[in-house]
Amino acid sequence: MTAAPQVVPGVVPGDPGSAVAARHAEARELVRALARHPAGSVRPSVYETARVVSDAPWLPGHAERLGYLLTTQSPDGAWGAPGTYALVPTVSAVEALLRTAADRPRHAAQVTPAAARGLAALRDRLLVADEPVPDLPGADLIVPALLDRIDALRAGDAAPAGPLPLPRGMTRRRTVAVDALLASGRPLPQKLWHAFEVLGARAGRGPGVRLLSGAVGASPAATAAWLGARGGPDAEPAALRYLTRAVGEQGGPVPCTTPIAVFERAWVLAGLARVGAVRAVPADLLTELAGALGPTGAATSPGLPTDADTTAVVLYALARLGRPVAPDSLLAYDTGAHFCTWQGEDGISVSTNAHVLEALGRHGPTGRYGAVARRVADWLVGAQRPDGSWTDRWHASAYYATAGVAVSLAGYAPATAAGALDRAVRWVLATQRPDGSWGRWGGTAEETAYALHVLLATGRATRPGVAAAVRRAVTFLDADRADLTAATGLWHDKDLYHPVLIVRAAVVAARWLAAAAGPVRPRRSAPAAGARVVGRPPGA
Repeated sequence: MTAAPQVVPGVVPGDPGSAVAARHAEARELVRALARHPAGSVRPSVYETARVVSDAPWLPGHAERLGYLLTTQSPDGAWGAPGTYALVPTVSAVEALLRTAADRPRHAAQVTPAAARGLAALRDRLLVADEPVPDLPGADLIVPALLDRIDALRAGDAAPAGPLPLPRGMTRRRTVAVDALLASGRPLPQKLWHAFEVLGARAGRGPGVRLLSGAVGASPAATAAWLGARGGPDAEPAALRYLTRAVGEQGGPVPCTTPIAVFERAWVLAGLARVGAVRAVPADLLTELAGALGPTGAATSPGLPTDADTTAVVLYALARLGRPVAPDSLLAYDTGAHFCTWQGEDGISVSTNAHVLEALGRHGPTGRYGAVARRVADWLVGAQRPDGSWTDRWHASAYYATAGVAVSLAGYAPATAAGALDRAVRWVLATQRPDGSWGRWGGTAEETAYALHVLLATGRATRPGVAAAVRRAVTFLDADRADLTAATGLWHDKDLYHPVLIVRAAVVAARWLAAAAGPVRPRRSAPAAGARVVGRPPGA
């Protein structure tokens, strides 16, 4: 759930002013939390934790990580989210448990039953599913590598059932290409550092990979594997310090990416500023955010390549908060039709392009940025699905992508996108759950917040059905007592993850929009295209 409203001195609970003050206090507390957690706040990852269990049993907290794997296994034997989203965390957990049983026989009785249930889930369901493997970063390297390791660990079984197959639609094409690159002695591209743990012994001897802020690819798993390739924990003190910090944040289990300070601060500040929930933040936060921008933009974390998505959100947040920076660095990602997240990206991201539209749109409709922004807006409209939603490669839920695209179009291309915005609102209204929530697998506060952004931040709050849907949604958010910090991950990394403060900011912003809209009453005629967005300050 969201945090209980704070008691604000001098305001009587129950007064209208009490709710306003509580909303302001909640937004301010979020900004303060950014400074309190300089590495960022991310829930643990089954995939990443299992890699550290397998590759770094010497790291403090090993017993806690092993216990985390055992307690997070689902009754069906898999780990992770429903469907084939369970594939990557399950192959990682199974390999780690088999490795533990082989290397530490005293733990065999504890871990073997869980490993057997995980193997059955892989063999009988996940590897033969008709559903495609989700577009998670590195999955086409991770799954083949870990299946090979599982088969090797099972080779001594009394009656092995044969090698595990690749899931349908997956090949070893990328694995073969990376092996050839490593064999050539050429440096490993930075975008592969994040998955260093599955690249094999040859990667450990190859040139080009280096520590940044003590980490390889901002990943505990990659860093643990890199240390192992160099002889163990004493090989590089900076890497050991990084891993110890990563373990300390979670008490044993680790996240996929840490630190995420640039990413977290940009998304939280942009989300709050977009709805007017904050207008000023500590100068040092803005200075550090601006300092993350270089000639090719900003990266989510040291060791990851710079990307258009992070760059665009940093630029937008700075512009909204009075520290505008010319968005020239973004133009390097322009393909001529849309923007890539990074050079050489395999897929296409609508949320990246929505953020680019906002970053460019802040500089006005004319001039060099205005022409590019109009082209991006047209591309986004064309990417809408027939049902009115958008989907994205960086998030499991269509509500995230739909909110990001719809709000950016409403803010910076309302006339061009009028029909698309109407379709998005109809889709959101049609998919609300009976309890007032929205969600892919079940109603969540996060996805409900995104749906409210579509309904209230696109100039369509007075359309038929919107007011009733908003009331039901707010009731759900008010009644929801599930801790947001323990919510299911929906964001794409090597595993699904949950960025705690970013999700909380989305919920705070949605509450802000709902409160600003007030008792919305439907009217017979729709507002004209380009009408001021309800709940957003002029000039948003």
